[in-house]
Amino acid sequence: MSHNSFGHLLRITTWGESHGSAIGCVIDGCPPGIEITDTEIQTYLDKRRPGQSRYTTQRKEPDAVKIVSGVFEDDAGKQVTTGTPISLIIENVDHRSKDYSEIRDKFRPGHADFTYLEKYGIRDYRGGGRSSARETAMRVAAGAVARKVVPGLTVRAALVQLGPHAINRDNWDWDEVDRNPFFSPDHESVQSWASYLDGIRKSGSSYGAVIEVVADGVPAGLGAPVYGKLDQDIASGLMSINAVKGVEIGAGMGAAALTGEENADEIRIGKDGKPEFQSNNAGGILGGISSGQPVVARFAVKPTSSILTPRKTIDAHGNETEISTKGRHDPCVGIRAVPIGEAMMALVIADHYLLHRAQTGKG
Repeated sequence: MSHNSFGHLLRITTWGESHGSAIGCVIDGCPPGIEITDTEIQTYLDKRRPGQSRYTTQRKEPDAVKIVSGVFEDDAGKQVTTGTPISLIIENVDHRSKDYSEIRDKFRPGHADFTYLEKYGIRDYRGGGRSSARETAMRVAAGAVARKVVPGLTVRAALVQLGPHAINRDNWDWDEVDRNPFFSPDHESVQSWASYLDGIRKSGSSYGAVIEVVADGVPAGLGAPVYGKLDQDIASGLMSINAVKGVEIGAGMGAAALTGEENADEIRIGKDGKPEFQSNNAGGILGGISSGQPVVARFAVKPTSSILTPRKTIDAHGNETEISTKGRHDPCVGIRAVPIGEAMMALVIADHYLLHRAQTGKG
């Protein structure tokens, strides 16, 4: 069992620390013949990249990715996967470790400082080391490859709640997501969210967020009934993202308040003669297996734990003390989790697509 790997047939392993010289990942099990370039991967990384607005950490990382193995030029002159391990690397260029020297012996409340030291007896205090969200850049890079494994797959995500402030779903517009710094699908939310977050940022505090991920073009039949459920692995993938404290599929927790009649997604025959669901409370998954409907998941990200407000804590020597975290931090880390959620959804679906094809020959 590897604690740094994820997936079954399509498996990723990430490596590196927040303030180390580089971070990287290896993608194993990717089929050959898939066209992929650094530029394509970079498009998704640029959405996650820090320092793009005043609402995210001001760490200036270009996150320039390089493919160092697993691709080759085919007869048509295109760069395609070879079926061998794909290795990706990103150099860290703006690591200011001195920002953390004052807290090397203190446990930041809400962070993994205490648990890491309890587990390993040593911890990298520079930005959290392996527990830093810096690691998620490699998930986004791997997700760019995974998207191309399943023909016709589209994975999109949006921020649907900032702190206690939710969007108006009647205004949902996917095109709007790329037009504002919050990845919001509701244009009316943008100005009010900006005001809320400016206030919380200036006060030195932070907000949490809820992100919704939707995968279209998912073929029916992915997943297995018992321990290989598609929604089980989606939940695992999304929960593995830093600072995530809750995941739901379809109607999710809200299903508990519905009647059986309201929750059941009725089925008719569509104009094309194929089954057509009248609603999607199941989130595109029934009995752990995809139904052919859009796969819908949401996840909650806690407020950034690095805040200026002094908090009570202890140090590694058993002394009670207080701490306020300096450095460059996100007032709402959930904003940059949007492309990460997309990547994890893509990785899980691509993995299950390959598992389905291996077992049934379909796909």
